[in-house]
Amino acid sequence: MLTAMARPASYDRDAALDAAMSLFWVKGYHATSMKDLEAVLGMRPGSIYAAFQSKEALFRATLDRYAARMADELNTTIGTAGSPLAALQAHLRGLAAPQSCDRPSTACMLVKSLLEVPSGSELREFVLAHLDRVEDTLTEAFRRARDLGELPADSAPDRLARRVQTYIFGLKVQAQRDTDPVRMQALCQDLADEIGQLRSSPVQ
Repeated sequence: MLTAMARPASYDRDAALDAAMSLFWVKGYHATSMKDLEAVLGMRPGSIYAAFQSKEALFRATLDRYAARMADELNTTIGTAGSPLAALQAHLRGLAAPQSCDRPSTACMLVKSLLEVPSGSELREFVLAHLDRVEDTLTEAFRRARDLGELPADSAPDRLARRVQTYIFGLKVQAQRDTDPVRMQALCQDLADEIGQLRSSPVQ
């Protein structure tokens, strides 16, 4: 006799992914239990598996969601800006702003996940691929800045992108330990000023 497969009850997939993302973002992948997911999603185990196949698949879906929002934020700021360097500076300065209430952590979910998942695993490669895409976006911004004459012709967009990516993720980690908004604003401004200085000095 065939056993009927569990079907997910009627649910809002977007709301479920947001709830799961917030949970994974705060607790991490390994510390998040199925009981935790059942509680925040308001779904039974069979419904969760029917909707998302596995805990890892659900985690990957939340990382996709997080990364897409980060990409949208970056592209909105720098994608069509008349001055790519000025847009990058504005993005760095914006990281000092108080986080909106819908963000459970100031730290980057991708970086937190990278530090947690084991080296050599498929899940780690999945996280790294998202980080690579962020770097590609920054590289394109610096390439466009060079083409527009904002940077010296011998500038290396890929190296500059890695530097700014380090700044972005480092600032998000720093925001976890430094709750003084004035100090954070000063730090973000310092890094933004450093990017601005590239206009008149070649990459060393």
